[in-house]
Amino acid sequence: MPLTDTVIRGSKAKEKPYKLADEKGLFLLVQPSGGKLWRLKYRVSGVEKKFSLGRYPDVSLKEVREKRDVARKLIASGGDPSADKKRFKNALGNSFDEVALEYINKRQREGLATTSIAKHHYLLGHLSSAIGKLQISEIGASAVLMALKRIEAKGNLEAARQTQQFAGRVFRHAVATLRISSDPIRDLQGALIAPQPRHYGAVIDPIGVSQLLKAIDSYDGHIVTRFALSLAPHVFVRPGEMRQAEWKEVDFEAKVWTIPALKMKSRKPHRVPLSSQSVMLFQSLHSITGNDSRYVFPSIRTNSRPMSENTVNAALRRLGYTTDEMTAHGFRAMASTLLNESGKWHPDAIERALAHKDNDNVRAAYARGAFWNERVAMAQWWSDHLDMLRLREVRRTDQR
Repeated sequence: MPLTDTVIRGSKAKEKPYKLADEKGLFLLVQPSGGKLWRLKYRVSGVEKKFSLGRYPDVSLKEVREKRDVARKLIASGGDPSADKKRFKNALGNSFDEVALEYINKRQREGLATTSIAKHHYLLGHLSSAIGKLQISEIGASAVLMALKRIEAKGNLEAARQTQQFAGRVFRHAVATLRISSDPIRDLQGALIAPQPRHYGAVIDPIGVSQLLKAIDSYDGHIVTRFALSLAPHVFVRPGEMRQAEWKEVDFEAKVWTIPALKMKSRKPHRVPLSSQSVMLFQSLHSITGNDSRYVFPSIRTNSRPMSENTVNAALRRLGYTTDEMTAHGFRAMASTLLNESGKWHPDAIERALAHKDNDNVRAAYARGAFWNERVAMAQWWSDHLDMLRLREVRRTDQR
């Protein structure tokens, strides 16, 4: 009977190594140490041989079956995977681009957020022209460093850093899938100029918030963008979570917006309690986009895609706010600062509302349940507080 991931994950170490058979000579060797090693049993000229295909879960069940099929084709053509590893590796597809795409597809199957998958493709684009077509076994640290230095020379220090991290992940995937023996760029740590920490522009003082909310009320651009600007202060989710919101996620009756795990940075679903003001804004927008698009904030060009990631930031620039003064991400800093300064709410309730990851799993599980009622009350108080600030008379107009 073929193996399944459930059976593999449930297999426990014993005093002696034992085998779990799959199909066509493939089996998993479970070691006393707990390691799970893929092996292929085959015959060449009547002699039984075994060939290593990697370690589970570094090499998934789907991936190892693909590798098994490549090996069997090599055997059928008169080859021997153990004796002819180079031909076997070439048959797998070994250019940097091929290995990188294989790695990205693996992460997608593992449930990595769609925004992160898109980011991986973007980072691969920085490397493809320089090393994409090279066999991964032939790429040295100097070739990668030259590609990274070209990015750095343009002043894109953060992009260079992230591209180096991505390249390292691809090389480590190549190690895990037996293409190479070690990561060639592991010693490049410190070779690039370290980017300065980036701080998102944010309005965090009450007078500034009052002026910002009044400016949003006066926005005369696209109506969907105006609703995005109006909702952002109330729900203070990440910009990517905001723009990708779908109508099926919003429950008007329960007054909850449930963001699925795939859209969250933490890869865990996040529930956003909605104030009466937020519900009213969602309902008003539903009459505009709810019948024609799955997205709450569809693109101006087509209802089949969400609005661009730059839309809200561009609208803030149109309102006169520079990048250093206010950004789409800045609504989170605004809420965090003023909610904490109010002294009315438990800091953990605020952190949970911001969907900040808690590395303590027990504490995180407690926080999810313990602070829901407080978060519901906090959401309404926050919207009421924003309304109060928006209606406040502000005599000083030079606070930005």
